[in-house]
Amino acid sequence: MHIHILGICGTFMGGIAAIAKQAGHKVTGCDANVYPPMSTQLEAMGIELTQGFGAEQVDLNPDVYVIGNVVTRGKPLMEEILNRGLPYISGPQWLAENVLRDKWVLAVAGTHGKTTTSSMLAWILEDAGLAPGFLIGGIPENFGVSARLPGAPALDPASVSPFFVIEADEYDTAFFDKRSKFVHYRPRTAILNNLEFDHADIFADLAAIETQFHHLVRTIPGNGRIVSNGREANLDRVLARGCWTPAERFGVDAGWQLGALHEDGGFDVLLNGEQQDTVRWALMGEHNRLNAIAAIAAARHAGVAVKDAIDALSRFANVKRRMEVKGVAGGVTVYDDFAHHPTAIATTLEGLRRKVGDARILAVLEPRSNTMKLGTMKDALPGSLALADKVFCSAAGLNWNPGEALQVMGAKAQTFSDFDALLGAIAAEAKPGDHVLVMSNGGFGGIHQKLLDKLA
Repeated sequence: MHIHILGICGTFMGGIAAIAKQAGHKVTGCDANVYPPMSTQLEAMGIELTQGFGAEQVDLNPDVYVIGNVVTRGKPLMEEILNRGLPYISGPQWLAENVLRDKWVLAVAGTHGKTTTSSMLAWILEDAGLAPGFLIGGIPENFGVSARLPGAPALDPASVSPFFVIEADEYDTAFFDKRSKFVHYRPRTAILNNLEFDHADIFADLAAIETQFHHLVRTIPGNGRIVSNGREANLDRVLARGCWTPAERFGVDAGWQLGALHEDGGFDVLLNGEQQDTVRWALMGEHNRLNAIAAIAAARHAGVAVKDAIDALSRFANVKRRMEVKGVAGGVTVYDDFAHHPTAIATTLEGLRRKVGDARILAVLEPRSNTMKLGTMKDALPGSLALADKVFCSAAGLNWNPGEALQVMGAKAQTFSDFDALLGAIAAEAKPGDHVLVMSNGGFGGIHQKLLDKLA
């Protein structure tokens, strides 16, 4: 089969491209911005890429066009596909019909932590010899790729693993399918990590998102398992609307619990009050500890012993762009993190503060998600940044003034419309021993290396 992917350079659609290529399909694709690193990764796989959405691409004559959710009406190629009545399908539906069918799907849903928890879960299964397939919205350091087909399990190398781990996003599927992506995946095991209001560009309010999570719950079979964050009243409401699957809760007194926290960052895991073992790792923050016990619980449903799952996490190497140290220059450590929602910003800063103690933290923020661009959560920004000693915020591309939103922080916060001015101000402020935490869900103009070069 020849598939042509519209919007191929996004992490999710790029993952579909990689999986389709591994499965033996001919894959081509296009995007508005074809540039490294995704373009080089795809081209290294032998995938031909086209810049833009020109109508002439119909001459490639694929068997089906796979449409990413960045594609809208009005794109010349999409209009030509519709006018000619050519076959098209969304990315999630293509994945469901061609890869996930007959698989034991383990889906990780939630406003925060999907990528990290999916990576932990895939690694636990891999370490147990189960050779899962996966599609994750980031690059787990343990694998070096964001997506792959299931492999041959250690216990039965003549077969193919039935397991597939997927980051289950609540964002909409495509311009012609406004359901959340995750309703296509039909998991047997599902982690519901947390639930807050986000994606203000497509959801009117929290209740609308809760409805989509309820639709996900409706697809999970009775012999499946739901692993839900017991600290989240929003998730409790979702499950109260109807649940036909055994559910385990984590983070509360009954179920999976966090035990004692050790000085080296390790922590004890408890199940119904009984200690199971100790996770020994260097990851920061309670959010990561909650991610871990959720992954352990989900892996147990797939047959991995709790002690084996805990042992595997001692070798978990995290995900790129999750508190990733980009370098040290002039005694200043520069980090890259994907945090872009106020809750994620706060938990990321909390984890770094625990690690560095009284050392200064310079928080650098680019509000570039669709929700942040709308200014929906601007009032929550000062509180989320409270643990930083200094705040530098980009105002580029916003239709609201972050300076006004951060005014309550006084001289502690500065905003910049000009990238070079922002960069210069951070470099001028940074001193040996400081920690610069850059938070963005985009490339932020390559600020990390440019800052390191200035500091050097």
